[in-house]
Amino acid sequence: MDALQANARDLELELAWLAQMLDTRLKLFFQQESAYPDVQSIPLPEFSQPASAYADFVQHYPMNLAERATLALSIAAFIKPALLDIFFLKNQKLDRRFTEFGGHFDGADNGFTPTVETLLFLLADSLETRFALLSLFSPGHFFVKHHILRLAPAHADEPILKAPLRLAEDYLALFTTGQAHQPAFGIHFPARLIETQLEWADLVLHPGTRRQIDEIETWIRHGDTLMVDWGMSAKLRPGFRSLFYGPPGTGKTMTACLLGKATGRPVYKIDLSLVVSKYIGETEKNLAKVFDQAEHRGWILFFDEADALFGKRSETQSAHDRYANQETAFLLQRIETFDGIAILASNFRDNLDEAFSRRFESVIYFPLPRPEERLQLWRQGFSQQSSLEASIDLEKVAREHEFSGSSIMNTIRYASLQALRRDSEMITLDELEQGIRREYVKERKGG
Repeated sequence: MDALQANARDLELELAWLAQMLDTRLKLFFQQESAYPDVQSIPLPEFSQPASAYADFVQHYPMNLAERATLALSIAAFIKPALLDIFFLKNQKLDRRFTEFGGHFDGADNGFTPTVETLLFLLADSLETRFALLSLFSPGHFFVKHHILRLAPAHADEPILKAPLRLAEDYLALFTTGQAHQPAFGIHFPARLIETQLEWADLVLHPGTRRQIDEIETWIRHGDTLMVDWGMSAKLRPGFRSLFYGPPGTGKTMTACLLGKATGRPVYKIDLSLVVSKYIGETEKNLAKVFDQAEHRGWILFFDEADALFGKRSETQSAHDRYANQETAFLLQRIETFDGIAILASNFRDNLDEAFSRRFESVIYFPLPRPEERLQLWRQGFSQQSSLEASIDLEKVAREHEFSGSSIMNTIRYASLQALRRDSEMITLDELEQGIRREYVKERKGG
């Protein structure tokens, strides 16, 4: 049985249980005969093997009856909305819908969206029970803390009872397809998923840099054990923060991608053009969208050219300076409490605010490759389908040209394309030297 079949099997069981609860509650509400004295007497479904993503989730927390009912209601609105059509019943005495049912009605043909009030109608038979159930929607409950439910009343001044029970998109995707939802890049989520087809063996780093990268990978693999099983969550901050600094093209972005690939974590690169705003307060809001989505997801957030967001605070000489400093303080607070992996990349360490530098778990320098590392990059950079002219001495090339890894690959790309243009697999010394000169011009080092 594959993941889709397991998910469908267990969700069918859960929604059948919800349907029985709804039927029982309405019969009791209308004082009709019911097979159960109350909804709490209806046995919870038991899941079989192989376990589905939904069953794993329910057992992970573990969830009680009220939590299961909340989750089932929110799921039904997405995958089996007809189950909720019973709430379209009208109060014949008042010629209107029953206020007790709560919910949002999206037109006669568009279905019913359950709200917190709907859940209270289903489960609560007294004010005391209603009050107790409201704890499901408090900031400390995992529904809210882990952004499992999106509880947002239509208007800011409306009570929580009016908030629709909407399941977050990534959990809906997980429960149905078994795959994590990837948020769409755009103004509402200004970060791009970045991936690589390369492996660690393809990345050439200074040995000292590589050892420090291993520390981050160790945290990703064993951080949960340290914090939970070893009980260190009361003594250590959540998450891991690292600063990558060094010249452009030395492997900072590629390292972040490979960390994600090696540990099965998605890596999101923050698009600063959509985050940084000239309008007061907007930068904070834009970045909060990313942190809110990433919290408790195990994601790696990668901030390239982080100086634009986390640069040194200026002396307060105007209202704009004051708000800019407030933004920096806000970002400092969010990154310090973020429970995932945050990697900031900069060409120069000194460009970042000292308050950030003191809070990194690791600060890793990415130097320009040494001659032996440049030689390795040259040797492994060319396609196996190509060959080099006998006059090309890669040891000499590596020794004489202090290129970054990206400059070396740019040169290889140029020379390889020139060979293909000639309909040849042989890369000539002249074409290689042309590529090298082009890189010097780009770096403004002369022709």
